[in-house]
Amino acid sequence: MKIGIVGLGLIGGSIYKKLTQLNYDIVGISKSQQGKEKNITNDISNLKDCELIFVATPINSTINKLREIEKVVSRNTIVTDCCSVKEFLSKEEFNFKFIPSHPMAGTEFSGYKNSFAELFNGAKWVITPINDTSTSILEKIITELGATPIITTPQKHDEAVALISHMPMVIAQGLMKSSESNDLAQKLASSGFRDMTRLSMSNTEMAIDMIEYNSKNIELSLLNLYNTIGNLLKNYPNEISHIKALREKMYKNGKNIL
Repeated sequence: MKIGIVGLGLIGGSIYKKLTQLNYDIVGISKSQQGKEKNITNDISNLKDCELIFVATPINSTINKLREIEKVVSRNTIVTDCCSVKEFLSKEEFNFKFIPSHPMAGTEFSGYKNSFAELFNGAKWVITPINDTSTSILEKIITELGATPIITTPQKHDEAVALISHMPMVIAQGLMKSSESNDLAQKLASSGFRDMTRLSMSNTEMAIDMIEYNSKNIELSLLNLYNTIGNLLKNYPNEISHIKALREKMYKNGKNIL
């Protein structure tokens, strides 16, 4: 199988490195990495014979990139994206077999230099089919990348990631901003605060896109959090064991993205 990967940042680069290890016939499309390997170019026409294509570009440029791909591939080509927001893509129609997806994996670092083949090991990879296109080939490759496919709707995906990815990023940024005026707090901050604010180091373009494209669900998640904390403080002693059990359940079957 010939597989194309458009965009070789953290996600695309990690897909590229893992599938190369697995000896797939790979075509990488990247302006910054072109020519560094014999199968990496910036000429999108090289995707024309691919059976499966991963588009790992920023959210704000994904639709335009999909339109470019549409001009060179056949109707039978399977194309998936890696955006962390899905509903806006589900409204688009393309002349290929489009299956939106989202790997729930990442770090606070970005770029090809920080990508690695093991990034998806134990991770979840969400698939949000919007028509009757079979997802079996995509699921097979996702499994070989080390991830577990999870199938849901675009709407449910966006609601869920607002709770466990987008909102935590905004909160991490808020925590950092709120400590800015307290010099002693900055001096005393240790491992707990460091871990809580890791997501404030998220890629700037990605963070802006998340807020712009999933703002409604993020706002609803923040309101839910506000109400939850209010109820928690009223019943604090009784809730601690429940919260600990919930976290243990959430992470016992492999890693989740934070």
